[in-house]
Amino acid sequence: MTNSTDGGRGPTRRRYLAGSAAALSGLLAGCTGGDADDGTTPNDDAPATERDTTATDSSETTTAASGGPYTATLAPAGEVSFDAVPESVFTVFSQYPDMCVALGHGDAVNAMYVPEMAGTTMNHYYDRLEGVSFEWEGLPDPLSDGLPKELLYDLDSDVHLVDPAWASTQKGWSAGDVDEVADAVGPWFGNFYSGTNADAPDGYAADYQHYTLWELFGAVADVFQERERYEALASVHEEMLSTVEQGLPPRSERPTAVRVTYSGDQFYTYHLNEPGYWLADTRPLGANDAFAEKDWGQLWGTVGMEAMAEADPDVVLHLWGMTPNYDMAEVRQSLADDPVGGQLSAVQNDRVYAQGMRYQGPLMNLFQLEATAKQLYPEQFGEWPGYEAGQPYPEIPEDERLFDREQVASVVRGDGQ
Repeated sequence: MTNSTDGGRGPTRRRYLAGSAAALSGLLAGCTGGDADDGTTPNDDAPATERDTTATDSSETTTAASGGPYTATLAPAGEVSFDAVPESVFTVFSQYPDMCVALGHGDAVNAMYVPEMAGTTMNHYYDRLEGVSFEWEGLPDPLSDGLPKELLYDLDSDVHLVDPAWASTQKGWSAGDVDEVADAVGPWFGNFYSGTNADAPDGYAADYQHYTLWELFGAVADVFQERERYEALASVHEEMLSTVEQGLPPRSERPTAVRVTYSGDQFYTYHLNEPGYWLADTRPLGANDAFAEKDWGQLWGTVGMEAMAEADPDVVLHLWGMTPNYDMAEVRQSLADDPVGGQLSAVQNDRVYAQGMRYQGPLMNLFQLEATAKQLYPEQFGEWPGYEAGQPYPEIPEDERLFDREQVASVVRGDGQ
């Protein structure tokens, strides 16, 4: 890698060029956050989809056609220069490993958060994409003991697909530590606060930008020099959004719904239609959020069984229900056995559905959008066949699929490249 000098710190091991955003630093941690596709909220009978065109402006990203240094740009890191395509990639949340898989670089991932849960869930989707899989076994969990700086040095990654602003808020970290790792190990390239379009920490807020999931994916594609793969997958996503938009019933005919995680006698609740890529699989579908008027001061809050009964949504979307952490048959039984929960319309009408993960990358998003469309609007998009714990994403009849599996798999495999 080419060395450079920045701010008098001396030569760096990898060339890290940051624009004005690089001076920024700090804020917010939290494993839960939000993000959505483009930060818009569907209203009334207007189309509830968000259009993600290109992930980054051509004026913001310069890539070399073949060989030689190239750059990729993403706030808050700014413009980052690479001498070669990264071969070792540090990640935390699973949207980035999913992006790496989608771009044909899944084997470069050297760490990820809760790999057994996230990796298993990712492969439950990939089972429907011939020739696509992710080898997560043996990957360290970077948050199993905080975020140890020593781990980043040990892994010696070419790039960290992590938001430096978020990293600066972790226990034992400061903006100075973030800069140190960028200089001595490898650059940061991630954006966390677009998950909910939340404010970035002090020191980073001035130049922080919020991105949609697919815009973020496009920027990561530039890191790997995989613009062609990105554009092919973005086209699938765009076509899917068009299908959804054309099929949505009027607002007055849409069900009321909640997105929750049931735990004991309470529900962790999330809005459906707020900005941020954590809602990239619900916001485009524009269901009537039964808790739309609730202000939790953040994306999520908690409500008890009585509050849920008062809202009485038509549909309950259970987050994490397709992960190994939950058995939806047990969740449904627990709700049915509760004297109040058993009276919920969604329980009585068998409309408590398993959902995937908030930390979704592009491949996960395609499946989760399809699942949610069928769960909310079976008459328009076909019946949801249900999800069985521990099994792959359910088989959908070919004529009822909302995207072409083989087309996606072919892009990921790099057929014809």
